[in-house]
Amino acid sequence: MFGISDGLVSNVSLILGMAGAHSPAGAVRLAGIAGLIGGAFSMATGEYVSMRAQSELMERELDIERRSILADPEIERRELAALYRSRGVDPALAEELSSTMMQDPELALETHAREELGFTPGDTGNPLQAAFSSFVMFGIGALIPLLPWLFASGTKATLWSVILGAIASLAVGTALSFFTGRPWLWSAVRQLLISAAAATVTYTIGHIVGSV
Repeated sequence: MFGISDGLVSNVSLILGMAGAHSPAGAVRLAGIAGLIGGAFSMATGEYVSMRAQSELMERELDIERRSILADPEIERRELAALYRSRGVDPALAEELSSTMMQDPELALETHAREELGFTPGDTGNPLQAAFSSFVMFGIGALIPLLPWLFASGTKATLWSVILGAIASLAVGTALSFFTGRPWLWSAVRQLLISAAAATVTYTIGHIVGSV
């Protein structure tokens, strides 16, 4: 949903900015296609780099934790016991749990990673999958306001871009409400206002620049 929202807002703004400058239909189509492809690749690249860096950081922290467990298991056991106690576990039970966990190095690593670092080994994310998902979702969002320009031109295409962009914004906002738990109407209207504001600004700028 966030990828679709990004693609929708960015490309409806780009297309209406070009339309506001009274650009030929071919130029608007070219700008929209370039915005779709360039934006999708940009989103995918950013997501890949972000996820890759996050995975490498997690793997580095796991390596440090693994070496610490092998080098000085008693210190790591005490850290784990202290962590359990800080969460309200009875001190005697905390000692027993930490001792049991430390008997198996892999279980100890998993426990330390989950309790201290906040993630489970093997669950460090998939950069390629995230990049592909971002590419596709952004592309879908960016395609919506571009569609009218593949079959029409001028005022007719501009109006249809506005209509499709508004409908898509309401749909995206409604869908996001299922994840955020906020009222669907509030989420839908918010998404519509954000898209409308961006499109209005770029259309106005395009109109001013195109009239110079």
